[in-house]
Amino acid sequence: MPTLGAIADDFTGATDLATMLVARGHRAVVTVGTDAFADATGREALCEADAVVVALKTRTAPVEEAVGASLTALRALREAGCTRFFFKYCSTFDSTPRGNIGPVADALLAELGERRTVVVPSFPATGRTVEQGLLRVHGELLAESPMRHHPLTPMRDSHLGRLLAPQTGHPVRLIGLDTVRAGSAALRAALDAPDLADALVVVDAVGDEDLVTVSAATAHLPLVTGAAGLALGLTGPHPDAARATPASAPGDPGAVLSGSASAATRAQVAHARTRLPHRKLDPAALRTDFTGTVAGLVAFARRAWDDAPGRPPLIYAVGDLDDLERSAPDGAPAASELVERALAACATGLVAAGARRLLVAGGETSGAVVTALGVRALSIGAPIAPGVTWARAEGRAHGREHTVDLALKSGNFGDTAVFTEAWSALA
Repeated sequence: MPTLGAIADDFTGATDLATMLVARGHRAVVTVGTDAFADATGREALCEADAVVVALKTRTAPVEEAVGASLTALRALREAGCTRFFFKYCSTFDSTPRGNIGPVADALLAELGERRTVVVPSFPATGRTVEQGLLRVHGELLAESPMRHHPLTPMRDSHLGRLLAPQTGHPVRLIGLDTVRAGSAALRAALDAPDLADALVVVDAVGDEDLVTVSAATAHLPLVTGAAGLALGLTGPHPDAARATPASAPGDPGAVLSGSASAATRAQVAHARTRLPHRKLDPAALRTDFTGTVAGLVAFARRAWDDAPGRPPLIYAVGDLDDLERSAPDGAPAASELVERALAACATGLVAAGARRLLVAGGETSGAVVTALGVRALSIGAPIAPGVTWARAEGRAHGREHTVDLALKSGNFGDTAVFTEAWSALA
């Protein structure tokens, strides 16, 4: 029976956290929403897990929707037997005053009858660190990094206290690195101080050892919040927890579907375009003939499987910042909406045509693809890079059951060659 329950605000974050938990000795399963909790087969799988991560698509959803879905997930996890909880959000946070991190944390605390928790978005393995409350990405202040150009949550401030304060009804407090480095007992004492009894507490961490200390110092808290790095200190009961076997075999058809506009993904697209067959999404064509344009992209991928075996085709939305549509024509859907819909439709078309492995880049895109494929649960497989892994996905789309390998990559994760080299992990 699971004792640790996690709520992730997007699909890439869910697999990211589950990967960390498996590496730390947990038998972890990712459920897509809470439908698996009501299904007999799903409940049986959950009973065999030590940790369950519920993947939601709430990172940029309206606040009320995000809070409602998160509370539904929390209640399902409690009914499944979980007694400790982890709210997982993006390690590059959320810039908007009405962002969802604060409201969801507040709602989860209230539901649990608790008053305080920690805020720990550090993930040093992927370059995310916090010191003096300032979030850095590969050493750059967040507001000076490429994240300042994010199309949905442009990060124009690096101070977590200032970012979080407008989002929450709790006071926001900071605990510095000197206290963390004094050890878990000192950090726990600081967290338990009366003046932090009702606070969301941002805790500094710049190295893996700091996250292990934070995990130890917060073991008594029913709820923690942060990035997947915080799981470094959550040791599970099964050091030999097995990873899922691949659903595909070497040489099986596959594709890369990239909807992210992040700097890291743009570099990955540029690298892949010199090595893989590729097509770029055209928002104007999608608006004029969505079905026909998607059918053309699927046909392109099928030809590539025959003409360039071993080189999965790339279908992408953004190669450089000039590709970002600044505004949609009056009354027309935004490009971001078209990208999600088109790549999700490509995914279902490709799987129907025989694809057995898909690498998907971008949190919103991953959510759209997983939803379109009717995926119910993800079993964590071979790791690709920090924060990125293959997962065995079982689902149902267009009346047909299917099992495929999915890699759901956050836009900011992975090295430049990830689109061309990820496939070797499945061999």
